[in-house]
Amino acid sequence: MRIDLIVCPEYVKEKLESKHGVTCREAQQVLLGQPRVRFAEHGHTQGEDVYAAFGQTFGGRHLAVFFIYKPATKTAVIISARDMSDKERRSYGRK
Repeated sequence: MRIDLIVCPEYVKEKLESKHGVTCREAQQVLLGQPRVRFAEHGHTQGEDVYAAFGQTFGGRHLAVFFIYKPATKTAVIISARDMSDKERRSYGRK
């Protein structure tokens, strides 16, 4: 999956910071690195599915970032991000 553009809508920025303590910059860093990406669910628009990316920020924080991938424009639209759970971190560390 190739991502040329990462978008973080304003309403998502506010939710990430207030609810999860994550900045959009941190979520973008995960997508810019080499995250482990998995399919999460089909999106509301055909061909635009939701994916989960598990990775680290440049500062070493382990995050799970959920995004909609738009293949026509190779765009990732961040919809949520949070700290990885203990189970996710163990699984991430093994691979």
